[in-house]
Amino acid sequence: MSTESISDRREHIRSVSVTALSALLGVGAALASASWVGVSDAAAQNTQALAFVLGAILVQYVFINLSGIYSEDEFGAKHYLFIAFMTFSLWFVTWGILLTAEHTG
Repeated sequence: MSTESISDRREHIRSVSVTALSALLGVGAALASASWVGVSDAAAQNTQALAFVLGAILVQYVFINLSGIYSEDEFGAKHYLFIAFMTFSLWFVTWGILLTAEHTG
């Protein structure tokens, strides 16, 4: 019984860690996009901002594979899609907020 609770706790910590990493890198990619491209009206149509979110997704794939958080058998297509979705979602929401926020100088 105690083995199950340790295993469940370890799985929970792993899931929270991957989710937090995806969320933080999504927000970081949006901030990097805003600093690189700017937040003008034309910035919303600039495709260079997408490079930051794609880079954040790729960095996570490499980091998770090298860190050994998941074994080779456990990390499948579902995990890749989850990381990509979470990172893109947080980037998209943060990028949208930054583009629509009123900036007064």
